[in-house]
Amino acid sequence: MGRPFLYSQKNMNIRKSDFLKDSEAVWEIIKKVISSGDTWVFDPASSKEKMLNYWFSDDKYCYVFEVQNQIAGIFFFKANQPDLASHVANAGYMVHPDFRGQGIAEKMCRFSLIEAKSYGFKAMQFNIVIATNEGAIRIWKKCGFQTIGILPKAFQNKNSEFIDALIMYQWLD
Repeated sequence: MGRPFLYSQKNMNIRKSDFLKDSEAVWEIIKKVISSGDTWVFDPASSKEKMLNYWFSDDKYCYVFEVQNQIAGIFFFKANQPDLASHVANAGYMVHPDFRGQGIAEKMCRFSLIEAKSYGFKAMQFNIVIATNEGAIRIWKKCGFQTIGILPKAFQNKNSEFIDALIMYQWLD
């Protein structure tokens, strides 16, 4: 069966997510994170079915970050593109608002870089990091990502303002 926890330290664990076991907690995090309408591209009114289908789609490796057996963060990685560009991973991370400021996003990112490399990925790219999401940008840079491009006015926030987005990248080898 393998190790239940892929990462474990001081009442914090990372494990592969299980749709049947984790979908309610995953949905609660997604719902809270996208409701702000300022860090993810999804409509804050997106349905539970839509978001769980997106998050748990067959092309993703999905994980949960637990703090004292409670799911505090979720993340996935997948091939950014098919076939001849499938060596570059793409990832997404969400932390429950009640657990922000505890270094969870950084721990998930660092773990995902190692895990993605173990699956044969050679690089990781974030396609759309909202330029106003300063906390995420700071964490991704701390984890070794570089901004390789700016997409002018690529994101429209909940106030209908157009905001730039960053493309961030890291070679893993």
